[in-house]
Amino acid sequence: MGNLEYNSSRPAIEVDDETLVHLKIVMGTKLRRHESFMMTWPAAQGRAGRMTAWMHPSIPLILEFDSEDLPKVDSHRIERMMTALNARGELVLDDLP
Repeated sequence: MGNLEYNSSRPAIEVDDETLVHLKIVMGTKLRRHESFMMTWPAAQGRAGRMTAWMHPSIPLILEFDSEDLPKVDSHRIERMMTALNARGELVLDDLP
């Protein structure tokens, strides 16, 4: 289980390494193009609700993988994630294919 830390202002978001490697590509692509977007995920364990952040290229983003070996990247999964993100302008972590 890796971590995604955004702007260092909240606890890191726990994400499995397989999903995290795909998020790295999708988020990196959008931010490299200077395309901001919303990202939503369930609240931390033990808390109700959801969190949403405005992802912007100027805000620090840290991805921490538990494993030294990155999982294999599925190009079809990347395409599905990018299509969903581009269609609604929001990346919803619990809806990821």
